[in-house]
Amino acid sequence: MTEADNTSAITENPKDIKPELPKDVRVRFCPSPTGTPHVGMVRTALFNWAEARATGGKLIFRIEDTDAARDSEESYNQILDALRWLGIDWDEGIDVGGPHGPYRQSERTDIYKDVAAKLLAAGYAYESYSTPEEIKERNLAAGRPAEFGYDGYDRDLTEEQKAAFRAEGRKPALRIRMPDEDIAFDDLIRGRIEFKAGSVPDYVIVRPNGDALYTLTNPVDDAMMEINVVLRGEDLLSSTPRQIVLYRYLEELGIAKTTPLFGHMPYVMGQGNKKLSKRDPESNLFNHRDAGFIREGLLNYLALLGWSIAPDRDVFSMDEMISKFDVRDVKANPARFDLDKAISINAEHIRMLDADDFLRRSVPYLHRDGVVSASSWDELTAREQEILTAAAPLVQPRVRLLGEVAGMVGSLLSTEEYLEPEDDAKKTLKDSAGAVLDLAIAALEGVSEGDWKTDNLHETLNKALVEDGGYKPRLAFGPVRVAMSGRRVSPPLFESMEIVGKAISVARLRGLREHL
Repeated sequence: MTEADNTSAITENPKDIKPELPKDVRVRFCPSPTGTPHVGMVRTALFNWAEARATGGKLIFRIEDTDAARDSEESYNQILDALRWLGIDWDEGIDVGGPHGPYRQSERTDIYKDVAAKLLAAGYAYESYSTPEEIKERNLAAGRPAEFGYDGYDRDLTEEQKAAFRAEGRKPALRIRMPDEDIAFDDLIRGRIEFKAGSVPDYVIVRPNGDALYTLTNPVDDAMMEINVVLRGEDLLSSTPRQIVLYRYLEELGIAKTTPLFGHMPYVMGQGNKKLSKRDPESNLFNHRDAGFIREGLLNYLALLGWSIAPDRDVFSMDEMISKFDVRDVKANPARFDLDKAISINAEHIRMLDADDFLRRSVPYLHRDGVVSASSWDELTAREQEILTAAAPLVQPRVRLLGEVAGMVGSLLSTEEYLEPEDDAKKTLKDSAGAVLDLAIAALEGVSEGDWKTDNLHETLNKALVEDGGYKPRLAFGPVRVAMSGRRVSPPLFESMEIVGKAISVARLRGLREHL
């Protein structure tokens, strides 16, 4: 889709009263399957879904797949995967059906041809034979920049002129005839917006080869699917006057019932206050899922990219969002994607999960990282289930992403008697580590299997290392922690020792001592 940048001709007055929503809200989510689902796409889906659920309206999900060179079935399937994982459901459209199908543009070609023919017959569209090179040449000849845009040359061609072009072998594009007047509308997010007369040139809706463009297919689909609220990104704001004019024509032809309300959501910015590119790794939805975001945490954070539930409150459920959401409360200012804040909010949602739910969601990550034998809870061994159940209350409050769980429980599940310390863990070992481990081994060997409990282990090591050994707690327990987990950060030490058991615990202390 090619759009002239008409921002200089746009006037916004956000102080104006924003319009009332229709009684029966119908919104849509209509991505193009041209890449991996990204943060901006998901935020658009989320706000449309929330508006539909908040108002008791309908969300229609369709696919805009008319760009044969860029569209892919892989991307289409990834979009479905993303929505299903996030729990964003829809009322009509792909895989659901409804009265306005088909819901893939590639299956609606005849519809667009029919509408284009009606627009042409009514005089709302006209044949344009000018080539891009000719348009540039005429602009330069008139003292305008070459890239100024289309000049209206073909608006009033005679039948003889058209016949002469056809005789040269030219095939026409179809352009919409824009009126010579200001075009204004009340944006649900930005208030009153006006485009000055002449700022939007006549635009192409059908290529010379007969292919319908987004500029036709998108509004026609909205009209026929009775969409009355269009919520989309700020990057599409400059195309809105084109669509408003086309809607007038579609209403005149009896194809559209009404012109929808528009709301343009703010840009999502990345590092350095640049617009977050959909090719940026931080924008890739599946990167976040692979890292261990849970749907509740990611959706919560994405909801904050332009909207808030209340002052000084960042954490909420989707049910709470639905109870408060109104797209007219979305801010027009750009929103910045802050990965650290997103992770922090995700951690809050992980802590809110039931322990059983936390474990079941963690298992695929544990299997991916090679610390358990299967990818689902029910397929794990009894020993794995027992250890993970015991570990859950120790680990769940300490991880921010499910991808961190393996690092926390791997040492508990392992039967290895020596765990090679990670580099940052090695750096914590002081010259006293060997002596500390000798004292710890001697003390623990005297603890019976029956007394191998968290409180007793704490008391035993505290007496041997701190009270009698004279070491500060950090120097006393640090080497023991590294021996037990191989990590600088691990689940609580004494609880971990109880879970692992005496034989492996003592063997790991000996193993580290031998490798110092």
